[in-house]
Amino acid sequence: MENYQKYLDPQTLAKLEGLQLRARTIVEGYVAGLHRSPYQGFSIEFAEHREYSPGDDLRYLDWKVFGRTDKFYLKEFEEETNLVCYLLLDTSESMQYRSAAAAMSKFEYAQCEAAALAHLVLQQQDSVGLVTFDREIRALVRPSGNPSHFKQLLHVMEDASGGEKTATGPIFHDLAERFKKRGIVVILSDLFDDVDTMLAGLKHFRHRRHEVVLFHVLDPAELEFPFQQATLFQGLEQMGNVLVEPKSLRKAYLREFDHFLHQLQRGCRQHRIDYVPMRTDQSLDVALTAYLGSRQRRRG
Repeated sequence: MENYQKYLDPQTLAKLEGLQLRARTIVEGYVAGLHRSPYQGFSIEFAEHREYSPGDDLRYLDWKVFGRTDKFYLKEFEEETNLVCYLLLDTSESMQYRSAAAAMSKFEYAQCEAAALAHLVLQQQDSVGLVTFDREIRALVRPSGNPSHFKQLLHVMEDASGGEKTATGPIFHDLAERFKKRGIVVILSDLFDDVDTMLAGLKHFRHRRHEVVLFHVLDPAELEFPFQQATLFQGLEQMGNVLVEPKSLRKAYLREFDHFLHQLQRGCRQHRIDYVPMRTDQSLDVALTAYLGSRQRRRG
């Protein structure tokens, strides 16, 4: 499809009624464009080197090792044809937020992103499962590699409703014990929770030898605090409403929010968790393509 990026613009997606229609647009746009690129998605994992033998495929020669040792070694890859991707979608009340600068709420944006990833995994003939959560697990769809599984995932995402506070730490600990097969845990959330508790839960996934990818979904207003006039801020996740003068708060708010981001990013680095920021006013393909590209280069 030519110029597929335009189909991934939040303004365009917001005009489409229903996740089924949005997901079809994503599949025809982003995923179609991605599969014309050299990305391998999640399915290939580097295993080890072995010495070259006559008749081996020369495409897998590691020239960096040759440069250091003057010997020929091949990269061997572990083909995980039954790899499992676990999608964890935050449905808490704060995910319903949408500022004037964003065409979609954080939850709608995360839904579209999850749809793109689910279809990509299924196209690779791997398995994908889904968990929706807030302060507790709301739905758990077991992983499957059947192409018809995609419709079930969309149905569960579309039926999900938010309204509760987030409790990421206990949820992540619970799921780390439930996910028996090692795979990739992909979390789509605004992560508005206690950072230390949340990181402890994420560390539990790593202890169970899962890869963890954290897509941090945020509205531009949460990052920039652009409010000028006296504003009544509606409390989400069981917080009360507050009437404030934004100009007097902006500096303190940005300082606290930057501290929150710094703590989270530092914790992700320490535990070897991929942290991927996602702004709801940016096209989906921007961050997804950049992330998958960097993932591919790390394996190169």
